[in-house]
Amino acid sequence: MKRHILKNPFFIALLLMLTLSVSWLGYSFAIRYFINKTAIQGQSTLRLATAGLRGELSRYEPLPELIADNKDIRNLLADPTDRYQVDMVNQQLKQITKNVAASVIYLIDKQGLTIASSNFDTPISFVNRNFDYRPYFQTAIKGGEGRYFALGSTSLKRGYYFAAPVHIRGEIVGVTVVKINVDGFETAWRGNENEIIVTDEYGIIFMSSREEWLFRSIKPVSSDLLFKFKSTRQYPVDRISELPITNLSQNNSQNDLLTNKDKGELISLPFAGDNKEFIFKHMEMKDAGWTVHILSPTSGARAQAYAVLLSIILSTLLAILLLAFLSQRRARIEEIMQTQKEAHEQLEKRVANRTKDLNEVNAKLLEEVEERVAAERRLRKTQEDLIQAGKLAALGQMSAALSHELNQPLAAVKSYADNAEAYLERERPEEAKENIKRISELTDRMAAISKHLRNFARKPKEQLGPIPLATVVNDAIEIMSGKLRSRSASISVDVPGNEIWVHGGQVRLQQVLVNLISNALDVEIKSVNTTEASTPEVNTPKVNTPKIEIRAGVNDGRVKIEVRDNGKGLEEDIINQIFDPFFTTKGINKGLGLGLSISYNIIRDFGGTLSARNHPDGGAIFTIELNEAERVVGAAE
Repeated sequence: MKRHILKNPFFIALLLMLTLSVSWLGYSFAIRYFINKTAIQGQSTLRLATAGLRGELSRYEPLPELIADNKDIRNLLADPTDRYQVDMVNQQLKQITKNVAASVIYLIDKQGLTIASSNFDTPISFVNRNFDYRPYFQTAIKGGEGRYFALGSTSLKRGYYFAAPVHIRGEIVGVTVVKINVDGFETAWRGNENEIIVTDEYGIIFMSSREEWLFRSIKPVSSDLLFKFKSTRQYPVDRISELPITNLSQNNSQNDLLTNKDKGELISLPFAGDNKEFIFKHMEMKDAGWTVHILSPTSGARAQAYAVLLSIILSTLLAILLLAFLSQRRARIEEIMQTQKEAHEQLEKRVANRTKDLNEVNAKLLEEVEERVAAERRLRKTQEDLIQAGKLAALGQMSAALSHELNQPLAAVKSYADNAEAYLERERPEEAKENIKRISELTDRMAAISKHLRNFARKPKEQLGPIPLATVVNDAIEIMSGKLRSRSASISVDVPGNEIWVHGGQVRLQQVLVNLISNALDVEIKSVNTTEASTPEVNTPKVNTPKIEIRAGVNDGRVKIEVRDNGKGLEEDIINQIFDPFFTTKGINKGLGLGLSISYNIIRDFGGTLSARNHPDGGAIFTIELNEAERVVGAAE
């Protein structure tokens, strides 16, 4: 007997090496691809962030010079003791600050003393405060354009300062300063998977999407630099420390992941209690002396690469299992053939050596062998027929289910089409147009039903939202109007107009209600025989008219919808099975038992429940519970 291929250690080792090699090559390609894709996306985000900063700075850049040209500003610098002029300039600066959405605008004299400010009437007023130590003042008082980022010494809020000199007859007599906040940029950056930081020329982080990184440094900080910060009060010296960044691009195992080194560097950084890997990229803002950095996490790229690796491993293992199955099947066939051959040879040898009496026994044995072969052939054919019959049965069940779910909307389409034709003949185009619109809606509904049958076992991906309950109920009743009339059924509805909105999908909720109404019409009606007391010999005819009640109400944010029939009710032993697929009590050729199962899954997709119980006075009640939703503003009454 041949040894099975999977029992060969050499072959197993070869398969293992092949799996590892293919998996490693696939993972190496995938990790490079996803890392570089992340770098490209980070580069785009970096450009947008840098462009936003440049645009915001350019808005405020000319403002100090424009304010410096104001006549009232020069008059106040000429006579700082004029209280009327001080009040007027304070109000003007306050109005300008409000109009341009700046943080504060103030006027400083030659000695660095603030004589007017837009926040003059606040507890943190800059008036009478001296800012001669600030570099933006020192630059502007010498005739330059002051540009400076610092933590406010009075407000303790970070801001960027624009300063311009004020000239009177060619002499610099003061400085106008505009301060803008940077909190808005950081707020916009938060919530993104990328981290963004902005550093000054010394590598100090003064803007960041993460607050704990503020005033950290991406470069070593010297004692001279700390002394400078302390003297200019630019940053809080006690918070300045180096951010522990580890460059991974110098590692031989990591340096080839980024195929284009211009896309950034791989770094490691303590993050949320653990070291996290990022793609580190920067872009210069030379006019402001800033550098904008982006840190794009590689965790997503590595997760995608691991998914590719897992897919490769699973595919390889599947191929190995398939190969093993085919090998085992072939070995089994060869074994059977060899056994049959040996038995045949032995039989021929025994026949040749036996006497005539034994030949008769041999003949019987040959006949038995032939019968067994024939039986095996018939068994094989029967198995094939059963498999084919199973396939055809499944196909028939799906076709029947589709027909079951589409018959009602098709009947409604027919009815609306006939009505539209009648309205057109009566020259009533608006009613005809409304019927055509309903036909279109029913067509969409049939498409949704078809899609739901195809995706019966999984959650739909359609978008859910608030829908008006009364509209859905009315549409469902209108769809079933033909069947209701044909059964002489009565239906009562207790649903408030447009007051109740639920969370779900309008078409599929309508489908559930149509299915429940249809089931209520198909139940076996509880027969009632009544006898008049005065005429006992006369019996009242049996009552078999369907009666349906639909009620809805709201309690603690949950909307309860009840559909009750007047049938015999549900047997206690089937209530727990009634929502199972293909469970039905309607008998052969009267339903596949998919309607309630589909309805149950639809309501569950909406975040609700569908249950059934018997009413004490008779009949069954199907209860839908859904989350209440806010009414859509502007919805049709």
